[in-house]
Amino acid sequence: MSIPQSGVNVGTATVASEQPNAEPSAVVHDGQAAIGADQELRQRIRAVPLESRVRLLTGATPWALHALPELSIGTMIVSDGPIGVRGVDEELTSSAQLPSPSALAATWSPRLAAELGALVAREAQRKNIDVVLAPVVNLQRTPVGGRHFECLSEDPLLTTAIASPYVAAMQRGGVGACIKHFVGNESETDRTSYIARIDERTLREVYLAPFETLVREGAWSVMAAYNRVDDGAETNLATEHTHLLTDVLKGEWGFDGVVVSDWLATRSTVESANAGLDLVMPGPGGPWEQNLLDAVRDGRVSEDVIDEKVERMLRLAERVGAIGRGASIPPGVDVPRGDVDPDTPVSDETRALLRDAVARSMVVLRNDGVLPLDPTASQRIALIGPNAVDPFVQGGGSAFVHAPYESRPVDALRAAFPNAEVSLSRGGSARAHAPGIDPSLVETPDGEPGYELTLLDSAGSPLNDPVVVPGDEAWNRHVDDRARSALVRARVRLTAGTHRIDLGTCGAHSIRFNGQRVSQSEHLAGSEVILNSSANNPDGPARMFSNDEPFTVSIEARLQVVDADGYGTFVRFALRHEPDALTLDQEIADAVAAAENSDVAVVIVGTNEETESEGWDRENIDLPGRQDDLVRAVAATGTPTVVVVNAGAPVVLPWIDEVSAVLWWWLPGQEGGNGLADALAGRTEPAGRLPWTLPARLEDCPVPHAVPHDGSVDYVEGVHVGYRGWLAGDAAPAREFGFGLGYGAWRYLDVREVAAADGNVHLEVDIENVGQRESTETVQVYIEDATGDRSRPVRWLGGFAQTQLAAGESATVEVVLPRRAFEIWDVENRTWLRPAVPYRIRAGRSSADLPLGLMLASSHDPTQR
Repeated sequence: MSIPQSGVNVGTATVASEQPNAEPSAVVHDGQAAIGADQELRQRIRAVPLESRVRLLTGATPWALHALPELSIGTMIVSDGPIGVRGVDEELTSSAQLPSPSALAATWSPRLAAELGALVAREAQRKNIDVVLAPVVNLQRTPVGGRHFECLSEDPLLTTAIASPYVAAMQRGGVGACIKHFVGNESETDRTSYIARIDERTLREVYLAPFETLVREGAWSVMAAYNRVDDGAETNLATEHTHLLTDVLKGEWGFDGVVVSDWLATRSTVESANAGLDLVMPGPGGPWEQNLLDAVRDGRVSEDVIDEKVERMLRLAERVGAIGRGASIPPGVDVPRGDVDPDTPVSDETRALLRDAVARSMVVLRNDGVLPLDPTASQRIALIGPNAVDPFVQGGGSAFVHAPYESRPVDALRAAFPNAEVSLSRGGSARAHAPGIDPSLVETPDGEPGYELTLLDSAGSPLNDPVVVPGDEAWNRHVDDRARSALVRARVRLTAGTHRIDLGTCGAHSIRFNGQRVSQSEHLAGSEVILNSSANNPDGPARMFSNDEPFTVSIEARLQVVDADGYGTFVRFALRHEPDALTLDQEIADAVAAAENSDVAVVIVGTNEETESEGWDRENIDLPGRQDDLVRAVAATGTPTVVVVNAGAPVVLPWIDEVSAVLWWWLPGQEGGNGLADALAGRTEPAGRLPWTLPARLEDCPVPHAVPHDGSVDYVEGVHVGYRGWLAGDAAPAREFGFGLGYGAWRYLDVREVAAADGNVHLEVDIENVGQRESTETVQVYIEDATGDRSRPVRWLGGFAQTQLAAGESATVEVVLPRRAFEIWDVENRTWLRPAVPYRIRAGRSSADLPLGLMLASSHDPTQR
């Protein structure tokens, strides 16, 4: 996607307006020479032994692909990457941690998306990664969707406008993007089995739209989803869906890259191979390998099918620079190429970019004039809330990396407000589990630091002498293949007072605290605990302990060795501890007292990794714990109260219009605290706009749940997804799609069309900054079918552009509405069609605040003014 920067003269101002171009274009590959499917190449491929060709099509490890020396294909490495490049090494070296994808979309900035895409490419090169499994371009169909935070938007055009420059920049850096999850993967409940039933028109106009543009613009890889899809032409697993993979993706759209399965998503040999899947992950193992070789030899899969897949793998290798690399990089091992150091610290430039992205993505939902706070004033700031003490910076599942550091709110505010006195109060926990334990408190029964772990065979006999493991090691991945269970023995040294101890694990277990059995299960766990993310925040027994003297708690646990197929084996022993445990009432009272003694209260509430994660959908969208009580208690003191919402997906804010200010902080990544401080102090304007609708009540949502019915998720709302569904209904949300106040004030003056020869509609929108400070405005333009055709949305986003103006400055901003924005999918003729109807064009600040308008006649010709 190109990002045109057009200088427009209006009065005394010249502005550069940043705008997307979501029009599908010809297939391009960022200057990479494409390997053609000529006869000589096919002969070279056919000359490679069949066994070697087939082996190339299944991973060598969970993250590495096989080399193919006969074609000079070296080992290629893939990595998770929606918020940074995790890498594949067992020790998880640190990675630059980006804000969540929804935060990026909230900037409505294609330019920033390109900058972060380039950063991801640099990080991938640093960690020797060839393909990053990102971005997610599924839509936010329901606010309870577990991966809501990992998606960009509920709108297909905004999703495309942000994903496209991100992908282009990544691939210009020599790193392949893998766009996912193709397709109909908008919820997590039973995601490996449900059928997404989506009518053809809805699929084309909404859910396939981002994939189509990104593929036509040259994405190098696409990931096939776990779920089944019924698109009206075929009902099948996404990995076996011939119509979508071969007819649409590869045939109609001309995709020449690699279709990779989601991890453990492939369940067949012949069906998936013939349908268009190219690469099975993870490996080794899975349904291909020897089974696929046998299927070719007995004629169930053509050798031409194999050669076509190998050709695609060869093309990917060429694009990422793996041709001629050889097999010198061991699969799954981070080995530097050239002089690259995988442990290079995050640069000042990267830190500044991420800090800026955090502040710019924040959305001002309410402000009665209290913001921005004066950074030079002598004042008392009460920083309050569970997420002020323990911020939620990244979601669970694939979108997880180990950051080199985390900017904490209390430290950042003290630095940003040097003349202020900043106090910190939690106001109560919002978690079901205690925090991870301080490893210095854990010792073996012999008093050595750490805990004792003994691996046991199927008969329960020791396979080794006990080893000592650090007290905060929760996974124990280096497990003998013969081990079936493990015995863990530990003591926790506690100070006088009241303490909470809890222990999370997966699978069959027997756990004793101080000799008393507190939990037992015979249920054997497998790969499902990874697929549903329950292993990330495992349940287990919790007990309160109290003593007037220092004391110890002994723990003895017999735990299952979990074999998670391609995800490896592990023993889950998550020891958690909360010292000085207080009741919620006590903590709220302490927070209220802090607010009463301050000039302003900043209350940070939100979700946490127990709430939002890949693997499950939320049952509700309430703030966990008693955070609503906390906000209202602090606001009742009369102290100006600024509430910061630290969540990736919507939560109900029943007090939103009762407090002084509300800002949405997203899942901000490693620079969260610094970005927040910059926004509060006005150093960087929180200029974000909502990329989704904020409900006032869950029951008002067009799609209020994600639970399959009889194994199916029926997309009965059709094209009326997100804000479109809200506009078609009677309920009003708390804040509409596109909403965001920033720190400015704007007047919209005029909108007009200008002639253009490209078939798109070009508009000029005159605006004026009537505020007291420089500000960024996102000019949004929506389209309405003036005939009121109910098969179309009441209103849909057609285009947008962004500009920054000084106080009192006015400008003309150009917004382009692509031809496709006016088209519908003609099911009967299987083609795109622009209905010959009049269109009402509306311009303004959000999907509901649209003061300007004009009409386009049914005979409209964009080349004529």
